Amino acid sequence: MTAKLVPLSPTEVSARLKAGAAHLVDIREPDEVAREHIAGAARVPLSTFEGADLNIAPDRDVIFMCRTGNRTGANCDRLAARVQGEAYVLEGGLDAWKAAGLATEVDRKAPLEMMRQVQIGAGSLILIGAALGVWVNPGFWALSAFVGAGLLMAGVTGFCGMARVLAVMPWNRPAQA
Repeated sequence: MTAKLVPLSPTEVSARLKAGAAHLVDIREPDEVAREHIAGAARVPLSTFEGADLNIAPDRDVIFMCRTGNRTGANCDRLAARVQGEAYVLEGGLDAWKAAGLATEVDRKAPLEMMRQVQIGAGSLILIGAALGVWVNPGFWALSAFVGAGLLMAGVTGFCGMARVLAVMPWNRPAQA
C-alpha cells in the first residue's frame, strides 16, 4: 500500500499553525532554506530525513513542505512513514504560500540555492559558447558541448562538478565571525 500525504491549501496550513495545531516540516536542503523560509518551520532536509529527530508532539498535525510540492509528492512514502496517523503536505509548497500572500522570512544576503547557481552558470556558458561559435570561431561550440556533457553526467551519476566548484566560491562560504 502506498502512503499518501493529504494536501492542505496555504490558508489551511496557516490557520493550523496559528492555532498551534500543526508542526510544519521543511524538507528542502540548507542552501535553499537559508535564503527564504516560513517562520517556525522545522528544518529537516530530505538528504538526512531518516536519521533526523522530527520532535513532533503527538497532538499536532504534521505538515511537510518543499518549494513547489513536487519533492514532497515524490517522497510521500518516506515522509508519511515517519508520522503516526495522517500526514499532510502544503499544496504547492513555498511558492503557493507566497502566492497566497502569506509571509516568509527572507535573507537577501544568503546566496542563491546551489541548483539555481548551477543553472545560471551552465546556461551562461552554453550561451557564450554558442554565440562565440557563430560569431568568432566554430571551435567555441566545444564549450557548449563540454557543459552539456557535464550536465548529462551530473544527471546520470548524481555528481555535479560545477556545483562542487561553485560551493567553494567566496559568496557561498559562511561568513567568518
